[in-house]
Amino acid sequence: MDSLNLCGGWADNRGSMDRPLRVVRALAAALTVSAALAGSAVAAPAQSSQLPVPLPPVGKLIPQLFEGQPASTPAPDDEKRAAFYESCAAQNAKPVTQAQDPRGVDPASPNPLAGLKWFVDTQEHAWTQWISYRRRGMANEANLMWKIAREPRFRWFGKWTRPNQKAKLRRFLNRVQCSQPGTVPQMIVMRHQGKACNKRYAAGGRREDARQRHWYDNFVQAVGNARVVIGFEPDSLGTIDCLKKSRRKARLRTLRYGVDRLSTLPNATIYLEAGASDWESARRTAKQLRIIGIHKVRGFMLNVTHYDWTHKNIAHGLKISRKVGGKPFVISTAFNGRGPLHYRKPGRGKVTNVWCHPPNRGSGPRPTTQTGHPKVDGYLWIGRPGYSGGSCNGGPLPVGSWWAKRALMFARNSVE
Repeated sequence: MDSLNLCGGWADNRGSMDRPLRVVRALAAALTVSAALAGSAVAAPAQSSQLPVPLPPVGKLIPQLFEGQPASTPAPDDEKRAAFYESCAAQNAKPVTQAQDPRGVDPASPNPLAGLKWFVDTQEHAWTQWISYRRRGMANEANLMWKIAREPRFRWFGKWTRPNQKAKLRRFLNRVQCSQPGTVPQMIVMRHQGKACNKRYAAGGRREDARQRHWYDNFVQAVGNARVVIGFEPDSLGTIDCLKKSRRKARLRTLRYGVDRLSTLPNATIYLEAGASDWESARRTAKQLRIIGIHKVRGFMLNVTHYDWTHKNIAHGLKISRKVGGKPFVISTAFNGRGPLHYRKPGRGKVTNVWCHPPNRGSGPRPTTQTGHPKVDGYLWIGRPGYSGGSCNGGPLPVGSWWAKRALMFARNSVE
């Protein structure tokens, strides 16, 4: 299957990394109160010391506080106040406790995502756009945007996370515990370079490989003991043929270094890039996953930048899982509510997958750990509705720019 703009679409977060907005302290307080009320409403029976610790319930990942639109909207503030967030996090941080191993490396271990409280980023573009619509009296648009803003989504970090990469990462993690204590952020690592696709493309060569390894080192130092969920290097395996042949093994070696380093994080649940059901074969992807070290982490992720149906990704993921020791996986359902857009040109047998901004798409199942499949840890919004993948099909530049019109399209056509 052909794929339009195969090597484009890198998610760039430059427009949102430093965007200021006040931490919603009232919402955080309400979240804490809601959790306390929920905990006191039903008293748990005393547990015998000889009984195993019960696993937490599974279900939708949206915090109860965000099921309905808040009555008031926050005022702008400056996220750059690193000292404030550090002090605030130290005062308000709550340890994330769970019965299951957060790393979950053993495929037979319980789902490490189940029962966690998830961070909803109120400084992310969908949230600030919702605020804008509310304040301008655009009720219809606000209601649609809320469908995106309320959901826990992955925050993307990469080459654009500069300068002061470690400081920015620590500031984000401190803000998580300052504004919503006890919640778990979802983070994407996207440091590999993919700016072109041709037989001469070297992706920066050996020097870039060294810079990428250094970036991984800094990331690990910044995250430290924080409880996080990490998606590792979307599209890095699926686009390996975009490199000239002499550079393909180098990418695998560099990715393996990254997996080695991130797998040392004691409280990180990690899922590696594994393409999508309408992309590479399960056999090839599984071989690549074994090379870069999937045995050291929880599992793999599918459909991050694609639109294929959830059931097809489940079938594809199960094929991969059988070839990598039974590893579990997660599926991104942020874009696939209406499925992919495939077409066959007249006179040609090949099917083209329009993955770059196909029209009339919708968000798929809301984030949840209740998948009904023991090997599927969750349906997550790893891709983020409303961010541009490039200039193709009307997308704004640079890559990663906020595109409110497309976010509204996803919300309008969403399938819950």
